[in-house]
Amino acid sequence: MNWGIPNGINFIAVSFVQHGDDIRGLRKLMGERGRNVHLISKIENEEGLKNFDDILAASDGIMIARGDLGMEIPPEKVFLAQKMMMARCNLRGKPVITATQMLESMVSNPRPTRAEASDVANAVLDGTDGVMLSGESAGGSFPINAISIQRRICEEAEEVIDYETLYLRIREAVMNANPKGLTVVESVCSAAVELAGEVNASLIIALTETGSTARLLAKYRPGVQVLALAAAESTVKHLCVIRGVISLKVPSFQGTDHVIQSAISYGKEVGLLKAGDKVVAVHGMKEETAGATNLVKVLPVE
Repeated sequence: MNWGIPNGINFIAVSFVQHGDDIRGLRKLMGERGRNVHLISKIENEEGLKNFDDILAASDGIMIARGDLGMEIPPEKVFLAQKMMMARCNLRGKPVITATQMLESMVSNPRPTRAEASDVANAVLDGTDGVMLSGESAGGSFPINAISIQRRICEEAEEVIDYETLYLRIREAVMNANPKGLTVVESVCSAAVELAGEVNASLIIALTETGSTARLLAKYRPGVQVLALAAAESTVKHLCVIRGVISLKVPSFQGTDHVIQSAISYGKEVGLLKAGDKVVAVHGMKEETAGATNLVKVLPVE
């Protein structure tokens, strides 16, 4: 940390987290200098599983480290632990990364086993935000091929998802977990995702100070990508691990309409949009104010 924080690291993956206090203690240790560092808790033992809810509440994200976890608990129980952690991360809108032995055979072979391909795809279908290679890319004989194949598997899995049904399922689970109702920001984001599906939008554009709006949009798993615009470099970097989000740095949010039109132009340049498409834009009436998201609008692409 003494080297990493001054050199601008964005994430710290914390190994063998057993209690939420492990993360809270680390935040206290980092102090103000670590305010822009997100902590990813690696769940690798039974104690971490037992205290998972507390760890999740204290963390910025979770890594399911299946290698060590599979040695700490019976291997036949790893799949259930993985599904449980993914579901709870999804419900909280926090990123979850699935790691270890994703394409292990590709350390020495140019093609994965069919079981490995299915494992990666099922992680995507179950709700992971990311799948991480370890030995395959760090010391394997086919690192580029492994990354390419894993990307293609993820894309294939995403293609078969029924996003309308998925949205309704997530919405029901979130409402059941929040009987007193949602915050204004989350209600707006949920409505924006539903609206994007109804009008067949090609992109959701979000203006976000801290990244919270983009994370809430992604929580409801829209069927189109979210282009998140942020003025803070740290926010742009943190959003890179959120499923379905493309983050882009902008100078400021002064002149919201101009910022959104610039984002639409960018979307056309990179192939996300074309003339005749629709976009859903999400932002707040108060410019450059965190937590003030309260507007949704549909805009045509000219």
